[in-house]
Amino acid sequence: MARILVQEEAFDAAAEAAALAAGRVDVGGIASFTGLCRADDGISALVLEHYPGMTEKALAGIAAEAEARWPLTGCTIIHRVGRIRPGEPIVLVLAASAHRTAALEACAFLIDWLKTGAPFWKREEFADGSERWVEAKASDDAATAKWQAGGAAP
Repeated sequence: MARILVQEEAFDAAAEAAALAAGRVDVGGIASFTGLCRADDGISALVLEHYPGMTEKALAGIAAEAEARWPLTGCTIIHRVGRIRPGEPIVLVLAASAHRTAALEACAFLIDWLKTGAPFWKREEFADGSERWVEAKASDDAATAKWQAGGAAP
């Protein structure tokens, strides 16, 4: 069963990984991805919005798909919402398995699908007071399409 959290607070990736493996002797490896807010184009903050309930359900569905595809012993998805400044963490994905290949592939699958299949709305704020909504990227769609075809991401 996956641990899914959508929250404003920052998270501790090391503590989350330790919790995923705690008391387990069947975990051979944990793959992780931590996404950070960048300061591209002078961004002063990224504001993430979501629809409570719908977002968690979508994340749980993505995690369930990963658990169906790979022999995972567990996974964690934590996605922040609210105002996030450059350098701060946005998302954490952990995939645990007895073997590294399953953990690594599941982690890549999870983050690729989060980029396209999770209902978050992102708005960039700039130091001059301007702002813009973040559009979907073709590269994210291409990564997800590879998983739909049964393959691995590039």
